[in-house]
Amino acid sequence: MKCLQRLLIVCAGGALLGCSGNSGFSDLDQYMAEMRSKPSGRIEPLPTFTPYEAFTYSASGLRSPFEPPIKLKASDRALSSNVKPDNGRSRQYLEQFDIETFALVGSISNDDGLWGLIRGDDGIHRVRLGDYLGKNHGRITYIDDSELRIIEIVPAGSDVWIERPRSMRLDLGQP
Repeated sequence: MKCLQRLLIVCAGGALLGCSGNSGFSDLDQYMAEMRSKPSGRIEPLPTFTPYEAFTYSASGLRSPFEPPIKLKASDRALSSNVKPDNGRSRQYLEQFDIETFALVGSISNDDGLWGLIRGDDGIHRVRLGDYLGKNHGRITYIDDSELRIIEIVPAGSDVWIERPRSMRLDLGQP
């Protein structure tokens, strides 16, 4: 037992001798003194940002820049001068969407006649002859099992309008 006590005293003494003195921190103290002697840096202020300005697109009634321009001859202008959209009629629901967003997906018939089924961004709609769709006053002029024809009235200059035919073919690609 005495051997164990002596061994314990020797170990405790060795631990105390190992912890005494500041010889282990001299290099750290020297580095800290060097860093404190250097001039302090300056943090640049954050750049000022200009606030967001809202933009209102005001050319929605003009020709889309992604469609080819319509070329008119002088004789075409004289012939189409009587064509104008009827701004007095009430707009139908499908006239608020671009015509490119629609696809013909089928047709149905009943006692009232043949109806076309077109798919838009918000679902499938039933249309018939004389209905309007698209932002350019598009009126449906023909419907059969695989095709739907539309006549649009588009601006072709200042106070000049022309009729532009379009058609939709049956689209079986998507559900």
